[in-house]
Amino acid sequence: MYENKQYIGLAPDELLFRGNKKEDTVLLRIIDFDAENLKEGDVEAVSELNEYQHKDSVSWINVDGLHNTSIMQEISSAFNLDTLAMAEVLKTDARPRVLEYDNCNLITIKMLRIDEVSCRTVVENLSFILTKTILISFQEQRGDVFDPIRERIRQNKKRIRNGGTDYLAFALLDIVVDNYLHIIYLLGEKIETLEEKLLQNPNQNVINEINNCKQELNFLRRNIKPAKEMINSLVKTESNFLSEGTYIHFKELEDNISQANDASNNYREILSDQLNIYHTTISTKLNDIMKFLTVFSVVFIPLTFIAGIYGTNFEYVPELHYRYSYFIMWIIMIIIAISMLIFFKKKNWF
Repeated sequence: MYENKQYIGLAPDELLFRGNKKEDTVLLRIIDFDAENLKEGDVEAVSELNEYQHKDSVSWINVDGLHNTSIMQEISSAFNLDTLAMAEVLKTDARPRVLEYDNCNLITIKMLRIDEVSCRTVVENLSFILTKTILISFQEQRGDVFDPIRERIRQNKKRIRNGGTDYLAFALLDIVVDNYLHIIYLLGEKIETLEEKLLQNPNQNVINEINNCKQELNFLRRNIKPAKEMINSLVKTESNFLSEGTYIHFKELEDNISQANDASNNYREILSDQLNIYHTTISTKLNDIMKFLTVFSVVFIPLTFIAGIYGTNFEYVPELHYRYSYFIMWIIMIIIAISMLIFFKKKNWF
């Protein structure tokens, strides 16, 4: 956000989209329900939502695409939302947080999912504006992990159909956190298989895989830790828009995000241990090679010395006149080499 000069000096409630455009058009969807009735569909214009302002049922409005500030202004005006809250929604790189306003609560968190094309983990900012009867969810792009919640509503599951917007917010956050755990589980399986490869054949390909896993895990940790802090704050929040019964569920959410955070920390330690194993294995192999070369060199030092003496150009070398001098020299050299190898073997030097 701060790398762009146009954002410096703006008023806190300025409705300016601060992120990357990920959708060409903004899609609005509505699911309105209570214990007996259900209505859902796409919304063509914000004015169509006016009828839901004073209803006693739960109205879940989902917005895909945040770049159209005029639509965001219409939503803010239609539901009399604090412009500070809407301005926070448009800050897609903001840290997850819980903010309380006079007529609503704002909850922001990062939603992680695995892209089907690149098979990489992608992140988008997810925001909820919560009132007594209305929950508005804001996503950067279409395609989310909330289909199980929609199915529970359609199948008339009692807990979610009888709950309020606060329970719906919990259910949506629970899906996001469960997805954290799912992604960490998939990455964890990959990390655990690396240890076997590392012990069998520690090569450059394995170390590249370890580094890739480490980068992906760091990416997850950068998003999970702030989410944990946000949920901890949410549990401690005393708001008129959160019922006493829902705090029990938020406690469960706190346990799940702690589990995700602990799992990411554990896998980080495993990757560090694997790097240590790799470097230790490589050092051991290098030491074995150096030990062999050292023994080889030491054996040939006296042999080179003997050969050097008899390779000199002195005219008188007494041993040269012996009939068997050449064979004697070889016998001595072989005895010296064998004796040194036996000595090194007894010392366990190779």
